[in-house]
Amino acid sequence: MSKFTTTDTVHNHSDNQPFSSVLEKNLSRRTVMRGGLGTAIALLSGLTLSGCNSDDDDDDNNVSEETLESIKLAFESIAGSKTDGCAVAAGYTASVLAPWGTPLNGNAEAWKNDGTNTFTDQLNSMGMHHDGMHFFPIDGSADDGLLVINHEYIDQGALHPAGATTDASGNRPVDEVRKEIYAHGVAVVRIQRSNGVWSVVDSDPLNRRFTSDSVMDIAGPMAGTDHLVTPFSLNATQTRGTNNNCGNGYTPWGTYLTCEENWPGYFVNTAPLTEEQARIGLSTGGTRYGWDTAAGDATEVENEFGRWNVTPTGADATQDYRNEASTFGYIVEIDPFDASTRAVKRTALGRFRHEGCWPGKLEEGKPVVFYSGDDSRFEYIYKFVSTALWDPADANPSDRLATGAKYMDEGTLYVARFDEDGTGVWMPLTPESVAQDGRTLGSIFGDLPSIILNTRGAADVLGATPMDRPEWCAVSPLNGDVYFTLTNNTRRTEANAANPRIDNEYGHIIRWTEADDMSGFEWDIFVFGSNDSADADTNLSGLTDLNEFASPDGLGFDSRGILWIETDNGSDVADDTNDQVLAVVPSNVVDADGNQTVISAENQEMLKRFFVGPNGCEVTGLAFNADNTAMFVNIQHPGNWPYSDDATEVTPDGTTVRPRASTVVIQKEDGGPIGV
Repeated sequence: MSKFTTTDTVHNHSDNQPFSSVLEKNLSRRTVMRGGLGTAIALLSGLTLSGCNSDDDDDDNNVSEETLESIKLAFESIAGSKTDGCAVAAGYTASVLAPWGTPLNGNAEAWKNDGTNTFTDQLNSMGMHHDGMHFFPIDGSADDGLLVINHEYIDQGALHPAGATTDASGNRPVDEVRKEIYAHGVAVVRIQRSNGVWSVVDSDPLNRRFTSDSVMDIAGPMAGTDHLVTPFSLNATQTRGTNNNCGNGYTPWGTYLTCEENWPGYFVNTAPLTEEQARIGLSTGGTRYGWDTAAGDATEVENEFGRWNVTPTGADATQDYRNEASTFGYIVEIDPFDASTRAVKRTALGRFRHEGCWPGKLEEGKPVVFYSGDDSRFEYIYKFVSTALWDPADANPSDRLATGAKYMDEGTLYVARFDEDGTGVWMPLTPESVAQDGRTLGSIFGDLPSIILNTRGAADVLGATPMDRPEWCAVSPLNGDVYFTLTNNTRRTEANAANPRIDNEYGHIIRWTEADDMSGFEWDIFVFGSNDSADADTNLSGLTDLNEFASPDGLGFDSRGILWIETDNGSDVADDTNDQVLAVVPSNVVDADGNQTVISAENQEMLKRFFVGPNGCEVTGLAFNADNTAMFVNIQHPGNWPYSDDATEVTPDGTTVRPRASTVVIQKEDGGPIGV
């Protein structure tokens, strides 16, 4: 989530044990025989993750020395950068690809530097503020594929010639509102590499946009329920649009997953909020961009603007849009290879502020698992486990969305509890589950759709662990370990002298190993963010000026087991460097006995800074082509960039450009695989 779309508002008012307390007790537990906070910090570098070096015979958990050697990082960590240009490790190039406004077909004019492109242009062009993305190779090619990109939110000042405007009554003009609606959502764009240069394939039949106005199907437990009835879909099987698409995911059957995160701010309810609306953070004072104020215009189609105001005005939900916000907050599945299909909202995976949705370790005959974080302060980490068992024949199905229905419409959603002994429990969000007070979720909320509608509230009463803004997840392709970024939480105060991270402005990355029966896990902290100059009580991982970071956000493994970390700075680290990409090979971070361990002062050379973005930006989104010779990252909300197609070219002093969020493609000068 961009720092520009979050607020300090805390919507979790449960008294569940905060993660800060669990972490404190975990450190104390591991050091009680040695004594003292100083010893806890000193021993942090030696903590091992239980399960990472198990004695079983599972080949997926025992990586050969040859494999480990093949993924050793071979670049030198670069210095921080504070310029209107990108910086990348020596021996690499970085080029601008598919920036905001790039036409996808002949219905859009070329992007104009004065902001005068029309809403029709925007509907048929790349959206604004690129975020999560995935590369889908065509016929296995490393040079030809579909890049699917989220467009999280907008910058009205850059989108319009003179920023957002209103009339004398404070209402937004229809043309501006439509342009803003079309700048949101998702883009599917075909890209090809020729002579080492990647470019957009203009007017390819697979190029298309999903916006905040696109018709989408509703599937899973919420489909057809009274909760989602609107005048647009009286049978509650369709809705319009997806927005604030931040993190993403993908499926083993070749579809893209986009995630609706800070969508509540797009709606307003001037009447008293329902319990679930208050818990999810719906507004009573106005919408983020004022789209609802264009309601009643003569050109309005089926309440395309009025639907953002969910205040009840009619006799029931068939006469107003009181339920419109309830059609948002889900995982949305897209088939990038079939332009005739609609996107589908998979409601079984819960309703909250989804940051992403990543598949777990895939095994024949076992359920398909997806992990997702709720990116707000003191919110939770979730896991969905399919009812259907994985069949490898489904990896290349004739109907990808039907396969999605098979694995994503029926299953169990769980929420995580992190216990102080380094273990955790997955608690099912089902009507039969027993809350902390002894009642069942069914007796508190009702049936399964009612639980999903208020996923956060159900997690509260089960006693889930409030986390420090869970963002992206990554699952190791080598052993299935799960890594999660906890980006920051400057509102955390419940701690004592034994907890060195009271005000968690830097964030950290947690990881865990699932139990064999998937009912629980063993967890540890892989790395703590910090300024390199912070004292030892804060810089618990001993970071240096060559790898200091704050607010870990984007996260992903490539197919070889390299873990890539992206940041969204918000602390004093931003005084030293812009947002960045770092790399580490967790399977190589081992102690003297060969057990996987954590980042510490003794192994700093394992965590390396690879890339730094331009001033003002967030570096986000992460994808690789089929042979890892091209790495794609997104530059969101740059301040005064890009100046040219060379992403590393710094905008000259005294020159101002209209900023354009963009994908940056990073390649090795010799054409080899990235990072090694």
